[in-house]
Amino acid sequence: MKTFPKPLTAEDEKYYLQRHEEGDKKARQILIEYNLRLVAHIAKKYQTTEDDMEELISIGTVGLIKAVDTFDHEKASKLATYAARCVENEILMYMRVKKKLQRESSYYEPIGTDKEGNEIRLLDIMESGEPPALEQIELKDDTKKLYRLLEQILPERERQVLVMRYGLYQGKEYTQREIAGKLGISRSYISRIEKNALHHLREYFQD
Repeated sequence: MKTFPKPLTAEDEKYYLQRHEEGDKKARQILIEYNLRLVAHIAKKYQTTEDDMEELISIGTVGLIKAVDTFDHEKASKLATYAARCVENEILMYMRVKKKLQRESSYYEPIGTDKEGNEIRLLDIMESGEPPALEQIELKDDTKKLYRLLEQILPERERQVLVMRYGLYQGKEYTQREIAGKLGISRSYISRIEKNALHHLREYFQD
């Protein structure tokens, strides 16, 4: 926070907004620069690791630039209020895309091999509801094996997280953050539980 300048006074903000509306590029840059502290403040709410902060600020700054370029002082009283919504929306959109990619990556993560030595992915043995997949005998066997291992080798917490995370037993899929909220623990702890559970499944699946 210390590296960012303090916000403009209401009077200065009004002056630079007027100059910006007249096409002054320097005024635009000042409005962006003097609201970066707001971006950092919002980004901090969504930070999960030290490495996240710089990336979140970069994404949030995109939202800030959009806010400065589209702000209408006749419709909104303060730039900061309007910018905060734009910054948060940009970060949330980025996080939704990131979570989707992470979830898809986990689906394709191998957890073992079949009788012929081919890799078995979690996606292959989940009940996707697609008739062509479920009609394959070997896939049905793998699905049964997965559920049997879930019950036999995984601790209750690991089993609970995997079931919620991947919508097993035809249930609803939840994000790590949603699961963390429901179980009252941190998202990072949920991530560790999920990785441990997948590791345990890999160890037993090919036996």
